[in-house]
Parts: sequence; structure tokens; C-alpha cells
Amino acid sequence: MAVSSRKRENSRGKDNRRAMILDAAAECFSRSGYEGTSVRDIATAAGILPGSMYYHFASKEEVLGAVHDEGLSKVKGRVAEAIARENKPWARLEAACTAHLEALHAAKEYGSVVATEFPRRHSKKLRQRMVAARDEYENIFRELINDLPLAPGASRKYIRLSLIGAMAWTLVWYKPGKDDVRKIAHEIVQLFRGGAA
Repeated sequence: MAVSSRKRENSRGKDNRRAMILDAAAECFSRSGYEGTSVRDIATAAGILPGSMYYHFASKEEVLGAVHDEGLSKVKGRVAEAIARENKPWARLEAACTAHLEALHAAKEYGSVVATEFPRRHSKKLRQRMVAARDEYENIFRELINDLPLAPGASRKYIRLSLIGAMAWTLVWYKPGKDDVRKIAHEIVQLFRGGAA
């Protein structure tokens, strides 16, 4: 019994340390970029020795992959919950955009990594992992936009790409307290609705 308790505690400690490393890495990557961040930078920000990081991750690139996955997971979970509460196509899209922006700015460092670390800059293995995760997330918006009653000839592809791009760009200009993310999501959706419906 004591052994299994000790194993659970060690497992929780390992998970906590891993989460600390991911948070530190997200902050470092968002501030200095992947190339401008060293393993020592991440370890220092996490309050651990550089060598200790390799107990959790094989390389800096693996840390980036984990930060990217975590960032997308945070956003995806919130979006899925939001659209489950709506049943009208435009309301579902607006709920998705609101949740996307809320999650993006609640964990801004992670969101920044997802938005700015382009897969083509990395190894083939990481590139495939990042692209697959992004495609899976983007499919949520593909389905939402496919359900919209749009004017004949309106390009659902370009609406989707422009919408996701507009939301990513808020990482540059959004200032908490000055703008409300719900209002921003509403206005962005209305721009597309007015032009394409």
C-alpha cells in the first residue's frame, strides 16, 4: 500500500514538473521564439537544472511539440464545449470564435506558440505532428462553416482561413480591459456574415 502511494506521489510530482517545464517553455518561446530560446533558458525559467529537463523531454524540439499540443488542446476543449451549447449555424460559429479567443488569451504564451511557430521551420517528424494537430482543430471550423447558409459562390475555404487568421492576429493587438473578446468575436463573425450570407 505504501509503495503504491509513493508511486502515485512520484507520478504526480513528475507531472507537475513536466507542466512547469511546458509553462516555462511556452513563455520563453513566445518571448524569444524557438531559435532564440535555449534549453538553459527553459530550465532557468522552470527553476530546474538544464540536465533535469532531459528526464522529461528528449530534446528542445520535443518540448516545442508538447507546448504546441498543449496550446491547441486548451483551445480545442473550450471550443468543443461552446459549440455543444448552440444549435443555429451562425450562433455556433460565434460561440466557437468566442471560445477560441477566450482560450487563446487566457493562455497567451501557448497561443502565441501555436500561432507563430510554423511547421515548415522544424524537422519532418515535428512538422507532421504539428500539421496533423492543426488540421484536426481546423476541421472543427471547416464543419461549422460548411453548415452556414452562404450566398452561392461564397468560398467556404477562404472564409475559414481568413477567420482563423483574423483571430490569430488578435495576439498582436488585443489589450485586456480595452476590448471584450465576446464583442470581438461577434464583430468578426458579423463581418463575414454580412459579406457572405
